[in-house]
Amino acid sequence: MELGRRIHGGFGSYIAVGIRIGLDAMERLKANPRELEVTYQDGPSSPCPCVADGIMIATVATPGNNTLRVLPTPAINPNTFGIAIVKNQKTGETLRYTLPRSARSILDDWNKDLQERDRYDAVMNAPAESLFEVESYNRDRK
Repeated sequence: MELGRRIHGGFGSYIAVGIRIGLDAMERLKANPRELEVTYQDGPSSPCPCVADGIMIATVATPGNNTLRVLPTPAINPNTFGIAIVKNQKTGETLRYTLPRSARSILDDWNKDLQERDRYDAVMNAPAESLFEVESYNRDRK
């Protein structure tokens, strides 16, 4: 949480969900820190790409190493809060995490009602499907 405060200026549930996505991706892709490449795109209902900061904390993917990119908002579905594409640089295996717009109200409630540590715990203990969907991703698929 301290690192989240230092990087982002505070520690909210959006950062926590980014950490959860990053940890989940590392486990599913059998990767260590610095082995993942991440592209994050905010949805139109998101106030900021805070989720990307959480993913950065968990995976150590960074803009300076060209392993973390944040794309402009307008091109994605208005019912989507955000999308993270996470690729194992060694194997090429890639996952797509989609945060539904409905996750925002849950995260906002936790930010309003809970303290930092409790926000983190709420995100880590929530059913994954209430926060994001995950699927294999192939950029070339039609």
